Amino acid sequence: MTANRVGSTFRLLVALIVTLIMFFPLYWLLITSFKTSVELRSAVPTFWPEAFNLDNYKAAFKAAPFGRFFTNTLIQTVGIVFLQLNIGLLAAYAFAKGAFAGREKLFLLVLAALIVPEQVVFVPVYIMMSKLGWLNTFLALIVPHGASAYGIFLLRQAFKSINNDVIEAAKVDGAGRFHIIYKLLVPIARPTVVTVIILKFIGSWNSYFWPLIMTNSNKMRVLTTGIAMMKDSFAGNESMSYNLIMAGSVFVILPIVILFIFAQKYIVAAMANSTFK
Repeated sequence: MTANRVGSTFRLLVALIVTLIMFFPLYWLLITSFKTSVELRSAVPTFWPEAFNLDNYKAAFKAAPFGRFFTNTLIQTVGIVFLQLNIGLLAAYAFAKGAFAGREKLFLLVLAALIVPEQVVFVPVYIMMSKLGWLNTFLALIVPHGASAYGIFLLRQAFKSINNDVIEAAKVDGAGRFHIIYKLLVPIARPTVVTVIILKFIGSWNSYFWPLIMTNSNKMRVLTTGIAMMKDSFAGNESMSYNLIMAGSVFVILPIVILFIFAQKYIVAAMANSTFK
């Protein structure tokens, strides 16, 4: 066996092990959602359900108003993605093709926002939302996340890779800035645009800390906080109800798993074009 063959086999083995490690939590979540409470209490864990119990999903839906949580999550996610995408497109065009003093310094300032976690700024933002009367509303869930530094970075890198002659030709034909951005640059940079939408959709869908702080009623809870509420409702009996909690969790992650499977090729293409220039 040649050295290249050994190296390829070793890399394949490492990739397989890493994949199994990453996939196992999802696998365990899925099979647990089908197990009965009796099987969960077994001293020896089973790696395959003895019988697939679909009643767990029905019980999970009865334990919490998942329909309302799903609607709230969808509204929050679509609102955030819409704002971040459009603000990101306009900002990225300015940083990539604009000509103004301090452009690069301002862009570095935007990138600096990437190192600031939301837990650092939530107190002043919470006070602001309270004074505006936005607590327990979709405005508090959406507006503070209306811009994304990472989204601006990805779109800016994609726009910089587009030849300026294309834009100049469009200007000669009488195209305005919005026409250039939405009708010319967006189709060319489609992989990056789709990637930004996917990443921001996943991030907003999985958001837990911000909805937990900004809402305190079932009417405004999202899926992530709803799962936590359902877990707390079992009042110390979580070990006998993990199958219901897992069933609810499957409902939470299923949309983003499906989205990622069908759009992963765009993510790979965008990451390949996102080197700093």
